[in-house]
Amino acid sequence: MLKKIARRVAILSVMFSDTVLDHFQNPRNAGELDRATAKVEVSNPVCGDVLQLAVRVEDGHVAEVRFLCRGCTTSIACASLLTEQLRGRSLAEARSLSAESLSRSLGGLPAATFHGAELAADAVQTLMQNIAANYRS
Repeated sequence: MLKKIARRVAILSVMFSDTVLDHFQNPRNAGELDRATAKVEVSNPVCGDVLQLAVRVEDGHVAEVRFLCRGCTTSIACASLLTEQLRGRSLAEARSLSAESLSRSLGGLPAATFHGAELAADAVQTLMQNIAANYRS
């Protein structure tokens, strides 16, 4: 059994950067967010990954952010990183986050797992659209 676990860890270490593995093994800001200003859920219909992202906005900046994710190593790592990158940003700055910028921040993602960064980017863009629509109301 230990050999099997060691082999899986070795495979993950070859596929992913230390940053990806750290965010996967120690996700930041996971959980529900009380009093969220906005909350969205996005999914990837091809792989089945699901990401829920919630923020609390104060004075036009992201004051608090949390996520729940059911997905692969990369989806969880990207969601965790996304929460760190969102906190404290203005809404305009938050809109600039992209799948490419998340991938770069994680040391580059293999093409086969880039969908995790796309899921996180979709979540933040959908969230920003919802916030913008609510501010107009």
